[in-house]
Amino acid sequence: MTPSASPTATRPPRRTRTEKALLILEDGTVLRGSAYGARGSRFGEVVFTTGMTGYQETLSDPSYAGQIVVQTAPHIGNTGANAEDMESRKVWVRGYAVRDASRIASNHRAEQTLDELLISSDVVGISDIDTRMLTRILRETGSLRGGIFSGDALESSEEQLLTQVRDQPAMSGANFLEEVTIAQPVVLEPEGEVRATVAAVDLGIKGASPRSMLARGLRVHLLPATTPLEDLLALAPDAVFFSNGPGDPAAATTQIELLRGVLDAGVPFFGICFGNQLLGRALGFGTYKLKFGHRGINQPVQDRETGQVAITAHNHGFAVDVPLEGEHVAPHDAGRYGRVVVSHVGLNDDVVEGLRCLDRPAFSVQYHPEAAGGPHDASPLFDRLAELAIAHRASASKES
Repeated sequence: MTPSASPTATRPPRRTRTEKALLILEDGTVLRGSAYGARGSRFGEVVFTTGMTGYQETLSDPSYAGQIVVQTAPHIGNTGANAEDMESRKVWVRGYAVRDASRIASNHRAEQTLDELLISSDVVGISDIDTRMLTRILRETGSLRGGIFSGDALESSEEQLLTQVRDQPAMSGANFLEEVTIAQPVVLEPEGEVRATVAAVDLGIKGASPRSMLARGLRVHLLPATTPLEDLLALAPDAVFFSNGPGDPAAATTQIELLRGVLDAGVPFFGICFGNQLLGRALGFGTYKLKFGHRGINQPVQDRETGQVAITAHNHGFAVDVPLEGEHVAPHDAGRYGRVVVSHVGLNDDVVEGLRCLDRPAFSVQYHPEAAGGPHDASPLFDRLAELAIAHRASASKES
């Protein structure tokens, strides 16, 4: 007798839909599923992420502020959640949509189920929907405003709920920086010798970024996004780092001016994700909204100088508008920042994935070299930051 035919063998009961939930898109699409996480209503830009692992790092990435995240991987929550895998102080997504929510958390590191994390974080979710169909809509139409509704929110009609969705602001022009940044500066010390000091501006930073710098002997001054230039320069940093973050880079005018002050001071600069977009705008280039963005941990990017291809982690809905070929004089203030080249390009769609200044010690990438979750192909970029910072420190010591 086979195990499946044994009279003592039983399968876990199939999870049934006990509470209704709806996900409604601004184009009128309605998906009916089961309530997951907290109950109520949440609105945001509906985006999809292709990562098959790392859902907790996704949830705690501040770059997802203002968004409802759809997981394309069908089975989510099987390893539960724990405090160690949080990449920031809280869960930032507004809503969460999955196909098959795991009934149990099966991992020795799990401290709670994903459902419990969503409830404690007041994140309204939905499960048991066709996420493949939803992803195809977002790919063909572009990211859309949407809402997830459960519990008492379902007392309104679907027509009324659709009106609520359409009344929400678009992502273009949105600024979440004061919401996601730290309130006060923090100093993080590496183990062992301090090789150089970095001023890291928190635009929605993940914990893996300062950990990557500390591992290379860099003291990190973690600064609020609203830090004035004089306060930043008073730290005498050997390099400045701009992190990832949410929203429209065109709306971050204060941070763009801060970055121009850093470039004027000649301090080495490294930016990732939102920091890459802000470098582009500080240099005088434009940014634009991608149709559905890049979100996932399997994006191929080519270094245009070496030809090397890295598989990288992405989370961005905007990109820098710079011609891929040749050297370009930065347009801002009649070219005062000199020449710029596109250093990296996305192989899926030729989106600009990195910038390098030829006449200033500044570079940036659109992706996440710190990963968390994701591959570590791009982690040597933090080595480059450390080399620039150490060289600047040595030069400043000679001058003094």
